[in-house]
Amino acid sequence: MEVWPAIDLRDGKCVRLAQGDYDRETVYDSDPVSVARRFADEGARRLHLVDLDGAKAGRPRNVDVVRRIAGDVPLTCELGGGIRDDATAEMWLAAGLARIVLGTAALKDPDWFRSLCRRFPGRIVLGLDAKGGHVATDGWIETSDALATDLVREFAAEPLAAIVYTDIATDGMLVGPSVETTARMQRESAVPVIASGGIRDKQDVQVLAAAGVAGCIIGRALYEGTITIAEALEAAGDVQER
Repeated sequence: MEVWPAIDLRDGKCVRLAQGDYDRETVYDSDPVSVARRFADEGARRLHLVDLDGAKAGRPRNVDVVRRIAGDVPLTCELGGGIRDDATAEMWLAAGLARIVLGTAALKDPDWFRSLCRRFPGRIVLGLDAKGGHVATDGWIETSDALATDLVREFAAEPLAAIVYTDIATDGMLVGPSVETTARMQRESAVPVIASGGIRDKQDVQVLAAAGVAGCIIGRALYEGTITIAEALEAAGDVQER
C-alpha cells in the first residue's frame, strides 16, 4: 500500500483543519517546503498537497509554495484544491506535479471532468470528500445530494490515476480511518483507492493495508508524532529495496 504524507496549505503555511472546518485550524509549520524536505529525508517518496485557500476560493492560491515543493523536493506530488478549469489544470501539471485531484468539478461539470481524464490519462485523481456518504464540495463548505459511491460508478470507465476517499467526520481527528467504507469502495472499483482521514498510528495503516486499500494519506498523526514516516512505510509494506 502506498503512503502519501499530507501537507495542507493555508496562507502559505502548513496547517490542519479539524473535520474540514476552516475555523478549527492548527498551524504546524510556517515553511511547508522544509516540511516536504523532512518527509523526503525520512524516506517518503510521495506527497499529497491540498491548496485549502484554492478549494475555498475556486481558483489557485499558494502557487509559489507548491512550485517550490514540486520543483525542488524529490517527491512524487499530487495536489487538490480549486482546480475548476483547463488553465488551472494545465498550470499545475506543468509545474511539476505528477497528478492533480479534482472533486467539486467532477460533481458540478462531469463532462469537463471526463474530458480532462482523457486528455491526461493516469494524471487525474477523483477526490471524494464525504459527509454521511454524501459528497461535499467547495472546500467542504457545501454538501450535495450525490453519494460518493454513485460518483465512483459514474467515472469507473475513465483513465483515472486513483480515487481519494475522505470521510470528513474523521479527518484531522485521530479517531481511526473509515476502513470498511474505503475497502468496499476498493473492492467495487478497478481504480486504486486511497484512504484519507483519521489515521492515528501504525496499526491503522496495517489494517488498511490488510483490507486491500491501495494507499493512505497521513496528516495530523505525522505532525503530532503518533506515527513516523518509517513506521508508516513499514506498516504499509511500502518499502524500497536498497
